Amino acid sequence: MLQTASFVGFVRTILIILLIYYGIKILSRIFAPYLLRYMSRKMQEKYGGQFYQQKNEPKHKEGETVIDKVPKRENSSDKSIGEYVDYEEIE
Repeated sequence: MLQTASFVGFVRTILIILLIYYGIKILSRIFAPYLLRYMSRKMQEKYGGQFYQQKNEPKHKEGETVIDKVPKRENSSDKSIGEYVDYEEIE
């Protein structure tokens, strides 16, 4: 038996596709924050919360004086560049 497509069937198919599209769109807006929160908790557990602990923990106690010094560099950079070679121009 050969069936032909009808206009009513075509419109019904388009409406079903649109209903599914907008249904997924609305549901994703509702459940996306919960999904992202769940994923961030899992990532925090996986990495041991190392990223969040660094921001919250102060390195030094309040009132403690801390002086950071940068080690002095010697002028050995001229020596490490390379050997100077005298040259003459050839004409």
